[in-house]
Amino acid sequence: MDKRPEATALLDFLSKVGLERFYPNKLTLQFLLEINKSSIYEEPEESARTLPWCFLRKLFEVNAKCRSCQHESNTIEENDNANENLFELDLTTSDDSTDDKVNPLDLIVALFLCADSFLQQEMALKMSMCQFSLPLLLPRGHKSQCTLMLWALRDIVKEWCPHDMSQSRGFVEDNIIQANIPIYSFVRLKNSSLSKSQFLNHVLSSGQQNCNIFIHRDVEGGAVKREIANGLVEVCWYLPCGNESFDVFPGPVTFANLRGDIHDSLTQFNFLFHVSTATFVFLDSVEENEHKILSSLQDVKSKLFLVLNRKGGNAREEMMSVKRLVDELGLPKNRVKVKDQRLNVAEFSRNLCEVIKTSLIDVKDTISIENMVGKAVELDLSVDESKTDAQRKAAEHFAKEIAEQSIQDYKKQQLPLQGEKWKRLSQLQMKEWRLNKDGGLGVEVSASQLQEEQLKIRRELNESKQSIALKSFIEHLSKWDQEKRDFFLKWMKFNLNAYSRTKVFELRNKFKEQCRKKDVKLIAELDQALMDSSLGTEHYMREMGLIYEFSTNSSTTADEISHLPGLAAEMLLDGYPLELLDGDASNVPERWVTDVLMELHKKVGQRSRLLVLTVLGVQSTGKSTLLNTMFGVQFPVSSGRCTRGAFMLFLKVGEDLKSELNCDFIVLIDTEGLKSPDLAQLEDSYEHDNQLATFVIGLSDATIINIAMENAAEMKDVLQIAIYTLLRMKMTSKKPVCHFVHQNVSSVSAQTKTMTERKHLLDQLNEMTQITAEMEKKPSIKEFTDVLDYDMDKNNWNIPGLWHGTPPMAPVNTGYSEAVAHFKKNLLQTVKRDPLKEFSQIPEFLEIMRNLWRAVKCENFIFSFRNTLVSHAFNNLCKEFSQWEWAFRKRILSWQTQAESGILHVHSQSDTEAWNTEVASKKIEASQQIETEERKMKEKLINYYRTKEKLVHLIEAFVKDVLESISNLANEIKLCVNNKFDFWLKLRQQAQENESQMQVNVEHWVTSLLKDHKHCTLSEEQLTKRFDKMWTGSVKQDVQDIESRQKMVSFEIKGDHQLDSKNDKTTELQNLAESIIHSCTQCVLDKVKTNTDVDDGITTELLEKVDNSLQESCKLWQNKFEFDLKLHICGIASRECLKMKENIQLFTDPKQQLEKKKTRYLSDFLDLYKQRYHSLHEATNFVQSCIKPAVEQFICRSLGVDIVDDILTSFHSTKYSSRTIFQYNIQKELLLNEDFKSFVSFIDNYEIYVKDWIFQLILQKMSADKTLCKLKNNNLQVIDKKISEAIDRAAKEEDGGLLPDNKESITKLISNMHKYLIKDILVSVEAEKATLFQIQSSCHSFISCLKISMKDLTDQLEEEFSNSDDITETLNKLPIKPQDELFKRVFGCGQQCPFCYAPCEAGGTEHKQHHAAIHWPQGLGRVKCESSRRLVNSLCTTDVHSDREFRNSDTKGEWRPYKDYTDYYPDWIIPPDPTIEASDYWKYVLVRYNDRFAEEYKVKPAEVPEAWKRLTKEQALKGLTDAFNMKNMYDTKL
Repeated sequence: MDKRPEATALLDFLSKVGLERFYPNKLTLQFLLEINKSSIYEEPEESARTLPWCFLRKLFEVNAKCRSCQHESNTIEENDNANENLFELDLTTSDDSTDDKVNPLDLIVALFLCADSFLQQEMALKMSMCQFSLPLLLPRGHKSQCTLMLWALRDIVKEWCPHDMSQSRGFVEDNIIQANIPIYSFVRLKNSSLSKSQFLNHVLSSGQQNCNIFIHRDVEGGAVKREIANGLVEVCWYLPCGNESFDVFPGPVTFANLRGDIHDSLTQFNFLFHVSTATFVFLDSVEENEHKILSSLQDVKSKLFLVLNRKGGNAREEMMSVKRLVDELGLPKNRVKVKDQRLNVAEFSRNLCEVIKTSLIDVKDTISIENMVGKAVELDLSVDESKTDAQRKAAEHFAKEIAEQSIQDYKKQQLPLQGEKWKRLSQLQMKEWRLNKDGGLGVEVSASQLQEEQLKIRRELNESKQSIALKSFIEHLSKWDQEKRDFFLKWMKFNLNAYSRTKVFELRNKFKEQCRKKDVKLIAELDQALMDSSLGTEHYMREMGLIYEFSTNSSTTADEISHLPGLAAEMLLDGYPLELLDGDASNVPERWVTDVLMELHKKVGQRSRLLVLTVLGVQSTGKSTLLNTMFGVQFPVSSGRCTRGAFMLFLKVGEDLKSELNCDFIVLIDTEGLKSPDLAQLEDSYEHDNQLATFVIGLSDATIINIAMENAAEMKDVLQIAIYTLLRMKMTSKKPVCHFVHQNVSSVSAQTKTMTERKHLLDQLNEMTQITAEMEKKPSIKEFTDVLDYDMDKNNWNIPGLWHGTPPMAPVNTGYSEAVAHFKKNLLQTVKRDPLKEFSQIPEFLEIMRNLWRAVKCENFIFSFRNTLVSHAFNNLCKEFSQWEWAFRKRILSWQTQAESGILHVHSQSDTEAWNTEVASKKIEASQQIETEERKMKEKLINYYRTKEKLVHLIEAFVKDVLESISNLANEIKLCVNNKFDFWLKLRQQAQENESQMQVNVEHWVTSLLKDHKHCTLSEEQLTKRFDKMWTGSVKQDVQDIESRQKMVSFEIKGDHQLDSKNDKTTELQNLAESIIHSCTQCVLDKVKTNTDVDDGITTELLEKVDNSLQESCKLWQNKFEFDLKLHICGIASRECLKMKENIQLFTDPKQQLEKKKTRYLSDFLDLYKQRYHSLHEATNFVQSCIKPAVEQFICRSLGVDIVDDILTSFHSTKYSSRTIFQYNIQKELLLNEDFKSFVSFIDNYEIYVKDWIFQLILQKMSADKTLCKLKNNNLQVIDKKISEAIDRAAKEEDGGLLPDNKESITKLISNMHKYLIKDILVSVEAEKATLFQIQSSCHSFISCLKISMKDLTDQLEEEFSNSDDITETLNKLPIKPQDELFKRVFGCGQQCPFCYAPCEAGGTEHKQHHAAIHWPQGLGRVKCESSRRLVNSLCTTDVHSDREFRNSDTKGEWRPYKDYTDYYPDWIIPPDPTIEASDYWKYVLVRYNDRFAEEYKVKPAEVPEAWKRLTKEQALKGLTDAFNMKNMYDTKL
């Protein structure tokens, strides 16, 4: 036959259907599995080029309608043409309209020619599930031979029950190409009028609804002329179910069907004839060429059957041609079957069935398809497996080694890491996290022993050498490229599955036998053997992961294994699943999974947004089948527990959908079934199911709850597991979408009729929600919708049964496929409808995974998140909140400075009412300013929660708390501002009254003195003596008069009550008293440093502080102890406040103020007397007396805010960005400095230590590079510029002209300056009057001299700033103290853990619950054992999850379980440590200073576990870093 037309026809057809770019074998499985728009939208088949994708999409949905894909663009036009030509006799052009039509067989052949080897396998597998015929011999391409499709069929495994096994209820499970099954071939001569495909369908469908296994002329598209499919040999199998009244044949039968005339496909025909049990030739007549072909065959008497169609016309002549052939071949009459017109297709098909049945009785030798390779090669046929020989041999080597022993023994020798030690390690980890039973030992000792055993096992596992098998496995994966690696893994899968099937079959037979004998011991052993007999490539991958998991950096094999995560990441991208949870050991190899996924994250350019889908349900309810049907993947499916643990599979999202779905990958997680009979007898099987459900739902963005059973109890259990998980996730703000899939529901009215059932389901959900909420102590949650936004109509899906008929001959139900496809479409469209949905990238997903697993292990789901993702999110919020808070405070402080200046400028009036009015006005304005800033801050919070980033959805529960914190902040600032105003008003009224009186009197006496000596000529010395006499005489009397009117105010002091230590019952109370006294004294000193008035409110504040400290101490005391302690502290406060009042009175003391001005008055007196009118002298006097104090005050007022800004914008800013980060830094510095006294101070007087730490940091920062001097100079330049501008403006009249050049204009000049600078500086009115007293200079010269004096003042102040070294004094005198502002940012509420006294780290001062990232051994907080007087080594994070008890004043001395601590401390949440190493920091501190703490506390040292003693400083710092989640923030080297 000429190949050119054949090759041209192939290429033309490929071009017609749009597959030319994929030929040959370039269409890959990964390309098909990609999630793109065709996964959601079902586009109409508008042309032939869309047909391949329609076919593949539906085929991967296992939809039997895939072969019916035909484009419909010309349908209406064709129908119209047909109607027009209805009565025309000439129908020669009737086929013209089919030129653009496609025969399904041509399409299938084209796709197999274009598909690569793995896509061919997947297509064959899906077609087999649809009960379609499969290609056995594929017609040759334009450059290739006809191919035996051995590889494409190798993945198909079938189950059937031969009639000889039906009594024993046995079955056969085998790879279909390895099974020895008789094969019957059907061929035709030329254009036989009988459709052999149609007859085959009737034969194979007998007893069931007719199924079009083979395409024939009467199916859609079957009548279209074939272009490339002739020469195709299709194959299918009949497999009995074991029911004799139902089955067509008693055993399995293979049927092959050659397409086209045997004359055109002689090679295929010869191949079929030689390998077949019998060959049926359909013919109408026999011509010369066909006669030669058939007469040349050998062994025709036993193999050849002729099927003849008797019809009218030339029937006799045709029959005679057949008779001549029969006679020549010597065929018996029963080998010729004639269909006459009296028999329809069904009746004649029954006749053929009987012929085949009869033939089967005599069958002795059969051949498997795998063994047909020899004949294929002999006939020069190509075999598709020929290029995989190297990979096949490598895989067979493994199989050969396995066959030499049992699977259990092989695993122990070659896969040892996943054996008993790994399982034991998993148990120890779980036990350590829970510590419910301590065996009589202390909890910390138990934990230490568990850690010791874990360390030993890890060491042993690390020292284990790689087995020969695993070395070989890794070597093969590493050395081959992707295609060869894929072939190797496929061959491994085939060989391992085949061997496992054989061993499992043997074990099942033994198990049945022992069940009859009722040998309990052997039954148990065989049951365990059945569970352990599975062996697949996943076990080798698990071993590879565990080698990496237990390796160390110092390991000699580090170079050998470092590439393993990258290798596994490549396999993930190639479509292989990764074991997430080892179901045999119930553990997650965190390091392995983390590094593999991080490698994948790198390989995809850090674009790894994951949409995670999980299916969960009772075992054997079709979970894996559901995922496979939805996404075309191949999770293993079979009856029984086929999946152990959880596996994840990555599906790439196409570029056309990435922006819509907002993700880069869809991750499928397939889990083992719940309620497993295999594990039901185990004590913790229910717990195992809860762990699994919690883990996978917590990881998921969408969870499918699969329900396919009618047992109400099982259904209720599944729902309880789901609700239990969802309720817990509500408490961490994780809200996955949840869908309920009800399988085996096929009624068209199901959605309406099951409304009652769905309502009943919701009632059950509500019931289980209430039960679980009670278990979790969440009484506020009453309904399922409190946990999840659930809709009875939108979140429930009815899926028909999987099979259409009775397996194994039943195809997948089309209704099932379409319902699942509809579900998938809605699921993805739901995601698409929420464009703001932000999916986790791989690093975030891993963080969720790690913490979920820790939460599962320690049975405390809620709080584990706060140390990780929620911690990150909350820290980000705290950082933002701190910035907002400082912006709020800074804005109000700046406004307050200007407002104070305005109030103080009113003092030129002596009317008290004017001052009160001004203050009241400023208070109203302050309230408005604060309300504005509060509103802005709340808007910032709302906008922050609207962002897609920062994981804000995890911290939605904190919105109310943060809003409350903002309101409290506003109230605090408002109170502070009002108190400031009141203080300044009170102070300035008093000073103004005294100073004004003195101003008038002094100027009167100076004027009188000038008049008395106007006509005298006295020396300067004589004038000075006369002035001194006047000053000490007349002025003294005024001072006494004024002092007599002043009223001293002080605290009422009843006595100096010292705390008598003899009355204390224990040393602990003495230590407690000293700590409280120290803290309260520091509080008083801080108040005194502000130099503001202190009223009786400080007494209330101190008493509340004492009450809180006593309550937090949790110790017992007598009433007299509390009474004496409070009196003692009030005495200290009274004395310190009295000293402060004395200092304040120096400011208002008239004598002191007058003495300051004596020199200036004397100078003025002498100048007036001598008539020395020097403008520069007068200007300098004005600048030094009036301007300089105001400038210094301006700099002082602004400096506090500037210092805070400087620190918050420097490299120190990170330390103050949030409460948690501050805690980390301060504890890190403690460790690095290794100063014992600092540790004691931090533990005993936390607040004082923090304040001092901040103060020292400010000193350090301000000392560096003369930062304080620079900040002062910056402010100096600002105010100097403003004063210069004010002078220029003040020198002009309102019309712009200069002021008159006379003495009176100077008063106008200074008044104008005062008006222009009112918002910036406060120039003392009294100082102005004193300066203007008898001034004689002209205005213009005074202005010029004023500018010179200002330049001199600037130089003078810059020099003073440069020479000033006392930064401490400067900081203490600032009205806005930077140390106080920074302290407010980081200190929080000041509460401490009731057990170990670790400080609360919750952000802000107003929060409902307190928590600490790290709790320390209680002995560090002075807790000792009453009997041994040793420091206690236990951690409260461990105690609250153990059976230990505590007692203190809150329990009234009664012992209470630590587990019930929330009954006494409901505001505190004490979770388990986020990691085992989290408490290493304080364990190290206790061990390092154990003896010194004991000496300091006057007790005996703690008994610490041996494991603690081995902790290093580096490990302590790492534990601190991990606990505070600072891994990426700092890289610290010790």
